[in-house]
Amino acid sequence: MGIQNLSQGTPSTDAQIPFFDTTNGQDRRASLGQVATALQGLLSTQGGPVTQYAAPVATGFSVTVAPPVAGASVFLLLSQGGAYAAGTIVLPSGLDGQEVIVHSRQAVTTLTVTPAAGQTVSGAPTTLAAASFFHLRYDSINALWCRIG
Repeated sequence: MGIQNLSQGTPSTDAQIPFFDTTNGQDRRASLGQVATALQGLLSTQGGPVTQYAAPVATGFSVTVAPPVAGASVFLLLSQGGAYAAGTIVLPSGLDGQEVIVHSRQAVTTLTVTPAAGQTVSGAPTTLAAASFFHLRYDSINALWCRIG
């Protein structure tokens, strides 16, 4: 039967797609969710981090890091109007090897870096000077965002 003879539908992440597995020379199947995860891994490592802009307007701000696809690395550029007493950066649910770089144009006296549920952060800064940054990388084995810069 040709593909044009199949009935049309809206696939879910559990929908199955056939593929040829070159490792073992067999036809196999995978869910759309599994295919999406494999593609995200390939796409997120290719072009470097995606830039996200945020311009908080008051102290006590909260900015959520929002990758365009799960697992993509993000460069968050904070362009606040002035120095703030407090602010929070909310990290995405990390995938292995994902990176988040945060640069602040102005000082943040008390900074909170909040990971997703079930994840932790090691070495998160508690303050940011004007024109400073921090760099985190996610390790899935330990469910840990590690500061690497």
